[in-house]
Amino acid sequence: MELSLILVIFLAAAFTLLAFSVIRGRTRATDVLAPRLDALTTAQNEIAGRFAQALDGQSALQNMLAERIEALDRRLGESLKDTATKTAETLGGIQTRLIVIDEAQKNISALSGTLSGQVVSLQEIFSNKQARGLFGQTQMEAIVADALPPGSYEFQATLSNGSRPDCVIRLPGSKTSIVIDSKFPLESFTALNAAGEAERKTAAAAVRSDMLKHVKDIAEKYILPGETQTPAIMFVPSESIYAELHENFPDVIQRSQRAQVIVVSPNILMLAITTVQTVMKDARMREQANLIQKEVGVLLGDVKRLGERVVNLQRHFNQTEGDIKDIATSTEKIVKRAGAIEAVELGSGEPAKLAKEA
Repeated sequence: MELSLILVIFLAAAFTLLAFSVIRGRTRATDVLAPRLDALTTAQNEIAGRFAQALDGQSALQNMLAERIEALDRRLGESLKDTATKTAETLGGIQTRLIVIDEAQKNISALSGTLSGQVVSLQEIFSNKQARGLFGQTQMEAIVADALPPGSYEFQATLSNGSRPDCVIRLPGSKTSIVIDSKFPLESFTALNAAGEAERKTAAAAVRSDMLKHVKDIAEKYILPGETQTPAIMFVPSESIYAELHENFPDVIQRSQRAQVIVVSPNILMLAITTVQTVMKDARMREQANLIQKEVGVLLGDVKRLGERVVNLQRHFNQTEGDIKDIATSTEKIVKRAGAIEAVELGSGEPAKLAKEA
């Protein structure tokens, strides 16, 4: 009876020790697993925060790009609108000048006194000095208006000394203007062509006197230092008179050049106006080139910032990828450890081994 009681007490003690060992092993496993689960939760929260930052950065970048594109579209629209307006104004000015030319042609036809298309001499048409002056001025205005944009020239402008040349051309970036004045010395040249051998010398002297008087008037009235450029231009609306001057009166051409006055015909004036037009186009192109260069600089800065932000975003993604790999490794270890715990078979020697591995 006493032996049986002792055996029962011994078995109870053994089961108590065994239960204590199992409970102790599970407690240690739980103590090891809990910090890792906390670390996993912290890493996941950090990853979520980085993803949120990356999304915020991407949204801000998209908004900035949208604003830049919208601003560029707005500037391009304004530029196209201004160009269309200026083109319309230019076409309107050309149409107006064409109407003036058409009216002048009608007046010329009316001066002939006939509608049958009869050819009359130039002397009969322009026997009146005012009519000749109107013809020369109209021809000069048509040449200038057809080639230059409105606003770059002015007809009958008043200078600081009160004189009024037929045309003033203003160059971009220059404080001085080009002066053009129309002269039509028809009477003296007509007399020269009609003069005989004995009278030719006197007629030539009259031509020379008339031309030099015109040169002197232009030089004294229209050449103003700091206001007008040199040389001034004297427009002769006749190719035949211009050719006569260069062929038989070279001294007049030389003296006019020394007086800073250039004599031009309609063809030469067209060439000069074309040169002025090229200079104006170059000036406008330089202005546009500076604007384009400035915009390209701004765009380049935006692209650089975009590249830096892409690099930063890539760095965040790389760091996130490393963190995910670490989490995967920790998860794998946790799964293996949980599998080992689950596979333990309770026995006499197993509790000590489980406790050691934990």
